[in-house]
Amino acid sequence: MNDAKDVRRSTTDGKIDQLEFQKRYLERFEGSEFLGMQNEIQALCDIAWESYKKGRKAPNTQKAGAGYAHPDYELNVHWIKANADLRKAEEEYKTSETPRILIVNGSDRNPNTCPGEISKSSRLIEAAQKAIHAESKDTFVQIDVLNLNEMTAEFGKVIYPCKGCVSTAMPLCHYPCSCYPHHSLGQVNDWMNDIYPMFARAHGILFITPVYWRQAPSALKLLMDRMVCADGGNRDPTSTKGKTAELAKQLELDGWDYPRHLKGRIYSVVVHGDAEGIDDLKTALTNWLDAMNLVPAGTLPSLARYIGYMEPYATSHKALDKDKAIFKEVENVATALIRTVVDKRKGLLSAYQQELDDPRPK
Repeated sequence: MNDAKDVRRSTTDGKIDQLEFQKRYLERFEGSEFLGMQNEIQALCDIAWESYKKGRKAPNTQKAGAGYAHPDYELNVHWIKANADLRKAEEEYKTSETPRILIVNGSDRNPNTCPGEISKSSRLIEAAQKAIHAESKDTFVQIDVLNLNEMTAEFGKVIYPCKGCVSTAMPLCHYPCSCYPHHSLGQVNDWMNDIYPMFARAHGILFITPVYWRQAPSALKLLMDRMVCADGGNRDPTSTKGKTAELAKQLELDGWDYPRHLKGRIYSVVVHGDAEGIDDLKTALTNWLDAMNLVPAGTLPSLARYIGYMEPYATSHKALDKDKAIFKEVENVATALIRTVVDKRKGLLSAYQQELDDPRPK
């Protein structure tokens, strides 16, 4: 058998019945304010059920057009827009006259929902921003802050899980991701379409995050998994005619170059915790970024520190108040980042970006 045609299929379709579908759909409309609209809501539920049965992933499509392997293939209009936004961001990365820094707040804690208190990461980010501006002096630097904790407190802001297309074949993973939206499954409002351009236009990226259970917080781990398309992803969904596994396998077997779409961006990492696991997460983050061919920021690319080690959670902000050194250390990491970004833009980092043939590009 041709290896490309060796696709292992499931014996189940994963579909739920109408009763379970209705139960899940109507949970969004609990509350007395919806009582007068029950008939209308049920009508919407019935329409959604029909869409679900048909598996209608993309209700609105248009022909891909010139520049694609199959110009007449119908692409999801959401992907077309996401791709245009990503291409624009990549052009800004190349042509921007000033450096652009992306700071990622990896904490899930948001004061506007259950925890009722700001995260320590947000306070450390303020210190990092001040340090970057102070180092830049008269040079204008654009700083974007990606607060992943917005996902826990905002309506309709979601980072969905990676579906693992790469494990079938790398070309099946499209850049930007084409797995979402999936309308028949209700998988909409995917935040990653906004996040991919933020990474693409950034010259330097700083992660500031707590550690949860020796690992990345939930939203940050979702982001990490969904960035897989930036490390070898296929820019032409028509080449696989959407999600056709056989075509993707054949492309990979014919020779895939695993393009690293974020190669050369500078990174820094700050991880903090209070009991255990800070070095585990620091290693996970730096290994992930290294694998995507990002460049560490000089001699201070990463930091892992405990705040209020083994002290009560209730006094952790007071512990941070007392720890003047960690603020200075975060400032140093941020300063190293902007200095390295500036040096790279001046062409002074060629030794760190050697173009060598990778015998194992996967």
